[in-house]
Amino acid sequence: MKKQRNFTNVFPPLLALLLLLAVWYALTASGRVGAYMLPSPTAVAAALVSQAGYLWQGAKVTLWEAFCGLGIGILIAVVAATVMDAAGFLRRAVYPLLVVSQTVPTIAIAPLLVLWMGFGTAPKIALVALTTFFPISMGLLTGFAAADPDQMNLLRAMGAGRRQIFFHVKWPGALPHFFSGLKISASYAVVGAVVAEWLGGDSGLGMYMTRVRKAYQTDKVFAVIIVIVAVSLLLMLAVHVVTRLSMPWEAVAQNEKKEKKAS
Repeated sequence: MKKQRNFTNVFPPLLALLLLLAVWYALTASGRVGAYMLPSPTAVAAALVSQAGYLWQGAKVTLWEAFCGLGIGILIAVVAATVMDAAGFLRRAVYPLLVVSQTVPTIAIAPLLVLWMGFGTAPKIALVALTTFFPISMGLLTGFAAADPDQMNLLRAMGAGRRQIFFHVKWPGALPHFFSGLKISASYAVVGAVVAEWLGGDSGLGMYMTRVRKAYQTDKVFAVIIVIVAVSLLLMLAVHVVTRLSMPWEAVAQNEKKEKKAS
């Protein structure tokens, strides 16, 4: 039953991917679309193989920037959400500013960070942190606000303080919201690092993409895009693993729901 369910989950996206590749190959093989606009899947695969060394070096730099920036973003988000939840005045004062900050385009912030911090890894990590902290902080705030009032009243009746209520009720209840925001931020992390590398830097996937794009090597541009997607999926997979380890009861509940639907 489990193998059948796994096959049912994997088969539709795999079929869609194969159909997409078939359409892509048919368009390029017909000659109606120039190779400089849309290279064939075989050309992209050849570029992945021939440029594997450069792509690997760039992926390591970009992944490191994304990982560090995401870590700092998580720290900022947890601190900000906790403080805003504890102090209602700060939440009313800071929350609108956080929302407004997300309307500023990332591509407008990156040059300023490069100007202030130089061309090293610092502005890339800072941009990733600025990009990733918002979904996590909003998820935590939503989770804190959704805490069960009956549980909190029970702990208060037993003499628990605000810290005990936070760690025993609010934080465990906010974990699903936290990891939902973290999944979104993990996908933003790599994009933020690549955008920062576009605008200033000497290494990373973004810098490599800029170089091959200016040379009109479209097959290599597609190869970089595939690597960026792979790195993003790797980060999201890591978040999924951490989620399963942090909330094993959620996995049990999901399996029970699936078994009920199957029966």
